[in-house]
Amino acid sequence: MMQLTMKDKIGYGLGDTACGFVWQATMFLLAYFYTDVFGLSAGIMGTLFLVSRVLDAVTDPLMGLLVDRTRTRHGQFRPFLLWGAIPFGIVCMLTFYTPDFSANGKIIYACVTYILLTLVYTFVNVPYCAMPGVITADPKERHAMQSWRFFLAAAGSLAISGIALPLVGIIGKGNEQLGYFGAMCVLGLCGVVLLYVCFFTTKERYTFEVQPGSSVKKDLKLLLGNSQWRIMCAFKMMATCSNVVRGGATLYFVKYVMDHPEMATQFLLYGSIATMFGSLCSSRLLGRFDRVKAFKWIIVIYSLISLLIFFTPAEHMALIFALNILFLFVFNTTTPLQWLMASDVVDYEESRSGRRLDGLVFSTYLFSLKIGLAIGGAVVGWILAWVNYSASNSVQPVEVLTTIKILFCVVPVVLYVGMFTMLSFYKLSDTRVEAISKQLLKHRAAQGDAIPDAATAASH
Repeated sequence: MMQLTMKDKIGYGLGDTACGFVWQATMFLLAYFYTDVFGLSAGIMGTLFLVSRVLDAVTDPLMGLLVDRTRTRHGQFRPFLLWGAIPFGIVCMLTFYTPDFSANGKIIYACVTYILLTLVYTFVNVPYCAMPGVITADPKERHAMQSWRFFLAAAGSLAISGIALPLVGIIGKGNEQLGYFGAMCVLGLCGVVLLYVCFFTTKERYTFEVQPGSSVKKDLKLLLGNSQWRIMCAFKMMATCSNVVRGGATLYFVKYVMDHPEMATQFLLYGSIATMFGSLCSSRLLGRFDRVKAFKWIIVIYSLISLLIFFTPAEHMALIFALNILFLFVFNTTTPLQWLMASDVVDYEESRSGRRLDGLVFSTYLFSLKIGLAIGGAVVGWILAWVNYSASNSVQPVEVLTTIKILFCVVPVVLYVGMFTMLSFYKLSDTRVEAISKQLLKHRAAQGDAIPDAATAASH
């Protein structure tokens, strides 16, 4: 099969660096921004995260259906990067702006901008995530490409953790409202540029004609009957929820449990570096093993590390730093595997029904991700509200500190148990995925469909 170049891998990965600005800002900064800077109560913030996801129940599948029916001179997926780049940057900036409105006006503004943020993210991210299937048909090359993607996505996280908070201080000079807006203006502009770079450096080598006789009802019915799709969606919802609960509790954990708010930048920065190298090493460390078995063992390992952090006394700050770095490295060796699941399900569906549903599979996968995002954000907000967390307290009560530790260390482990259980029912092992890939390539060759053009093939 065709081997990808470093330009292919990096060009594709830079698209997720851009998306990472929004994703990581939402995970690590938005909960704190809304409660401690913007001025929302924790309960309202949690409800906002949950209610805004209802819209995704419609928009994500619609976006997938649109992508599956789009064909342009630029390809099927790449045009959405071109069209969505500038709106992506603008809405990212506006979400972190604090207007001088009344309390109700600010709630409305937060709702409108956050919903717009999720919509523009969907417009860009659904086609972006679905692109690997038309870049390469080789499962191992997809793993390598996803490793680079998440290495570079973690660079977006690095920008948020290592650059955003210092930028807030530099730009705001004590005014956090101005600082957050200014920092996200810088990062939003960078995101626009990176989406354009991704557009110009990627190639859709495999083309698929719009399949005749397709309909929304038929496509959705096919997926609902696909057991591996159902398992994948449940798995991703739990994985994302665990990330968001842990990520949303991070700044609270550093500020109140560790009692070192000045160490927040370093805590996020070192964690982001561990995330980057965990993703980059994924194909090298796990590529020699069956992906499903390896994933289950890794879940056990990072669950134990998370529990170790819970039982480590707060005064042992160096040990907590080290355990957090180790956790994020180990955890993120599996991140590329999560996204390979979606590509595998696309191929599996094509092998079982003859229909290729890249856009719909990835959009429903992202919808599962956003459900996890909503539930995770709501859990953080509601539980903090339940224990009467108040940002005005410089020293939090013991029950609040214990709750923050549980959110950061224990609640994610409960979700990891659910992930492990889902993988026990997942059938798309390495052997089966490779067999499906070879079967599909033979079928396409026989049909004369989805073959790279001669010029593209010759260049590789």
